[in-house]
Amino acid sequence: MPINYLRQLTSPARTELSNRHLGRSLAFVAGAINAGGFLAVGQYTSHMSGIVSALADNLVLGDVLLLVAGASSLLAFLAGAATSAILINWGRRHRTNSEYAMPLMLEAALLLCFGILGSNLEGHRLLFVPATVALLCYVMGLQNAMITKISRAEIRTTHVTGLVTDIGIEIGKMCYWAMASGAPGEPPTAEQVSSARRKLRLLSSLLLMFFLGGVIGAMGFKAVGFLATIPLAASLFLLALVPLLDDLVQH
Repeated sequence: MPINYLRQLTSPARTELSNRHLGRSLAFVAGAINAGGFLAVGQYTSHMSGIVSALADNLVLGDVLLLVAGASSLLAFLAGAATSAILINWGRRHRTNSEYAMPLMLEAALLLCFGILGSNLEGHRLLFVPATVALLCYVMGLQNAMITKISRAEIRTTHVTGLVTDIGIEIGKMCYWAMASGAPGEPPTAEQVSSARRKLRLLSSLLLMFFLGGVIGAMGFKAVGFLATIPLAASLFLLALVPLLDDLVQH
């Protein structure tokens, strides 16, 4: 990829185009991590709805071990989001080029360690499974907070419930406009219609990339196990590299 393109993806100066391209890339990575992580430990780690529901179930059933594991996963996701906010705000305060790249570089490093060490630790299932779930939840919190801040909460990449809801809203809006054309009342402007179409394309592309990432992640884990996370780590490293190099050159 051209250097300038990579620089724009995670630079502090944001554009709608760079947000869309970065969002699609991260949605693919999140889908791959989520699907591959499920094959590794039997649990999805990118969304907290199921984990919080499981917390409630295990509390009622009195399953202390699962309750502690679920609470650890929730806290790990929160810690990841908090870490991302700290890194971004630190970078913003010090006027770095890498305020958004730092969380991605940390995510890449954690995935790389997971990919290299995972197969060696798998035999210790009692500790490996909860530690892996917590690590992947932390990574997902890290990524989701970063893209949330970078896009001003317009884009989410680690879960699709909101995406599907928003897709339904935009489809319903356009269907209503089509049915109500010619009826009394203020019709939508050309800009409103164009904006709705752009948003629908963005949301649909994020959903598609999450799905494709899930397919590739599952296939990769099935074929080579934990080493499948290494290309994902490399892609995140590539996304984050140029702004970090810019900071090193300037200092």
